[in-house]
Amino acid sequence: MPVELIYLVVLLITICIFFIVLKRPIYEGMLAGYIVMVAMTGQWGHIWDHVYATSTNTLFYAIVAFMVVAQIFTGTKVIDSCIEVVLSIFGRIKGGTGYVALLVSSFMGALSGSAAGNVAATGVFTIPAMKRSGFPDYLASNICMASSTMGNMIPPSGIIVDSFGVLATLYGEDTYTMSQFWMLMWGICLWFILQRAVTIFVFCRYHHIEALPASEVPRFGEAVRKGWRSLLIPVVILLPFFLDAQLKSTFFTSRLTAEGASALSSCVLLFTPGIAAVYALFIIRKSMKVGPRQIAGLLAKGTKSIVPVSATIFFAYCISNLFESIHVGENIGNLISSWGFGLVPLAFILPLFTAILGMILPGSSQVAIFGTAIVSVMAAAGANPFLVAGMLPVICGAMEGMTPPLALCMYTAMGISGSEMKQTTQNCVIWCVLHYLLSVVFLIGIVPLFGMV
Repeated sequence: MPVELIYLVVLLITICIFFIVLKRPIYEGMLAGYIVMVAMTGQWGHIWDHVYATSTNTLFYAIVAFMVVAQIFTGTKVIDSCIEVVLSIFGRIKGGTGYVALLVSSFMGALSGSAAGNVAATGVFTIPAMKRSGFPDYLASNICMASSTMGNMIPPSGIIVDSFGVLATLYGEDTYTMSQFWMLMWGICLWFILQRAVTIFVFCRYHHIEALPASEVPRFGEAVRKGWRSLLIPVVILLPFFLDAQLKSTFFTSRLTAEGASALSSCVLLFTPGIAAVYALFIIRKSMKVGPRQIAGLLAKGTKSIVPVSATIFFAYCISNLFESIHVGENIGNLISSWGFGLVPLAFILPLFTAILGMILPGSSQVAIFGTAIVSVMAAAGANPFLVAGMLPVICGAMEGMTPPLALCMYTAMGISGSEMKQTTQNCVIWCVLHYLLSVVFLIGIVPLFGMV
């Protein structure tokens, strides 16, 4: 067995021993896994380099910041008025808030470019809304998680551009156009949105989630009148991402230069939770005293949920940095290229492979490292390279952070919902398997697709 596969197997075994056998918190298993990987790879001289790289990772801080904002929203009850408006619109539909979460998280993810960051950004208002309308907390976590990760496969997500770059590298820039590729991505993502909507429908029936009684459904006009200020919270969170996505190449670049526009994009995830927190505290200042002591009290109540999730994510990023530094992903990609399997076996193997890698490598890194090999190998086996390139955001980007036991997106959602690890993980596996199976069907090429050339 290649040494890189041994690394992955030992890492998973270490984490499972700590979590399942020793019944220790998952973040202790992550820390143990990192130390074991450092020992196996002989990276003792760089052990603090990977820790430092994680401590300066803006995405890590953004995730923590959004979890802090969630505690402020919960403690001040400022989000309740926003939920009232959602319930007034969808409360009469069985599982209505679940479908709202699906749409909001999916399309927000196309703008944010970060699966875990998207969970944090949208979950602060979609998860409480689902719980209020009867969804179990672990199901609310996974609906947000599974929807948020899908943003990586919806235009104008950056990973789509990376995937088209793989196609252009292999077949030239004149063979396919970006417009054709975007149409293909819309054709693919609509199927996956439908799959998640059907899954929500089935879970609603399984858990007997009913529409709210008419007496409990707020009147729309009254809900908007009382909660219009809170209703702007999603706008405050989503607007910076929308403006950055739409205006970066024109407005911001012409005024800030390309470097400045890029720096602004990297900061959006950082300053957005702060703006949302300040706005939330501002609109409740008349009904609740707001000061350093009160804010500290709100955050102290959420420490037990914020700190474990933050530690888990931190050490997972350390492992990812370590693996990138020793080219684990690149070497495994070369191994798969050498196997010479046919189309159907590859259609089963490659999504499973990227799902496992999604625990430790960002989707964009997977595309950069393995994209050319995946498209080349599948095309040699008889697949349409245009379709395979379109599936890279699906099997690399959308699976990023979904796969237990290192599911960063799931942990982020748990930090907001307060759901238990066992139930959330068991339910998460169902979402992962369904996404995997649909990916296999697509790669084999037996699903009719809008946008195929």
